[in-house]
Amino acid sequence: MRKLLILVIPLLVACAGEQPGALRRTAPRRAGMDPVKLSRVDSVIRASIAEGNMPGAVLSVVRGDRIVYLKAYGNRQVVPDTVAMTPETVFDLASLSKCVGTTLSFLQLVEQGRVRLTDPVRRYIPDFQPWTDPETGETVDITVQDLLTHASGLTPYLGVQGLVDRFGENCPDSTMRYIATEVRRNFRPETDFMYSCLNFVTLQRILEGITGERLADYAQHHVFDALGLKHTCYEPKAEHPDILPLVAPTEVQEDGRPLLGEVHDPLARRLNGGNSGNAGVFSNAEDLSVIAAAIMGGGAVHGRRILGPATVQAMAAIPAGNAPHIGRALGWDVCSDHAGLRGDLTSRTRTLCHTGYTGTSMIIDLDSRTAVILLTNRCHPTDDGSLARTRACVANIVAGAITD
Repeated sequence: MRKLLILVIPLLVACAGEQPGALRRTAPRRAGMDPVKLSRVDSVIRASIAEGNMPGAVLSVVRGDRIVYLKAYGNRQVVPDTVAMTPETVFDLASLSKCVGTTLSFLQLVEQGRVRLTDPVRRYIPDFQPWTDPETGETVDITVQDLLTHASGLTPYLGVQGLVDRFGENCPDSTMRYIATEVRRNFRPETDFMYSCLNFVTLQRILEGITGERLADYAQHHVFDALGLKHTCYEPKAEHPDILPLVAPTEVQEDGRPLLGEVHDPLARRLNGGNSGNAGVFSNAEDLSVIAAAIMGGGAVHGRRILGPATVQAMAAIPAGNAPHIGRALGWDVCSDHAGLRGDLTSRTRTLCHTGYTGTSMIIDLDSRTAVILLTNRCHPTDDGSLARTRACVANIVAGAITD
């Protein structure tokens, strides 16, 4: 009995110290990675900081359901004061929100039978205009799948100040009407690729119409809370002030203060009030590691499920009906012109990836079950610096460190 207690008590203490939903950490070698090769990421990231590409960064490398490398570099803030980066730092994910917020939420509705990928958008937004052939007058509906793969032809972005002048601040209904009825449709759906934030604002409106909930609330309850995440949310300044002390600021505004806890993206912040399909999620490396592990685990990790295996498989597939050069899966990039962050050594057909304008990125190689999460606040204090080469070099080092 005494021997049993000796074995059980340390286990109970260890379990009590773990955060719900958090991934356990393990040494790289135990996860089939060479620790010396993996540590080469440090010099690449530090060199990028020295070049002025970002003030700091947090890197997490995940294999299966374990974190094998988690490290902070540089500073999370340099204006008005300098504050060192920590692994717990929460970042404005910018367009990475499209993947971890909108896409994961929306695909739950697909697997529940509440929406189909082939449904025309105007089934849910009746005044949403189709593409019209300028020569023949033929019309072709834009579908849900077209939105998810950026094959809709919708113009990439909006003139935010012009719409604010026209409709006022925080005008989601007017913004959606403008997208539905006035925004240009640049090509026949499924024939070309044009990355557009408007696709995901439209997906947001469909989700909210079906569920009766704001996207921010739906994602919080059904994705973030369902996975036990503690530092992932929309609108931290307004709705989750307890997270603010961990948030990395972004660009300095005209008043001399950086944005803190408010989404950097102007469409999301000024037109949609922070609840937006294209941007708005704040998170940290550990929470995103859980999301990556769930995706690599067929929609579940440590008994917490957000999607079924078939849904994850569909999410990772490039739709057969799209032109081959588009290269986009549902919500994620696989091999489009924007997929350079995955580097040269990851799977060419089974790697999901995406970036965020503020300096965030995720790479998930489903074949090797390895994820690379690199979070930076590139646009602090000013909107400068390029991370394209840094991301690819880090991805190559991680892939090259895999031994089995």
